Amino acid sequence: MLFQAIGVQKSYAGVRALRGVSLDLEAGEVHARVGEKGAGKSTLIKILTGAIQPDSGERRLRGNRTDNNHPAKAQELGIA
Repeated sequence: MLFQAIGVQKSYAGVRALRGVSLDLEAGEVHARVGEKGAGKSTLIKILTGAIQPDSGERRLRGNRTDNNHPAKAQELGIA
């Protein structure tokens, strides 16, 4: 597994944007995130790229937990 998000959650002012999102990505795969306004699509992408931090859950790169907290660090790790 190249990259995993496991049980990612995020809330803003009491509004749950993401509830236990899990996602597995392999090299060369293409994924699309679709949903209505407010479904958490942008929040998920921002968490995966390190722009914002999840309230809970974890991200793993090649099986190792990564707590990247900045988009530049995420890019260094190959997450963009």
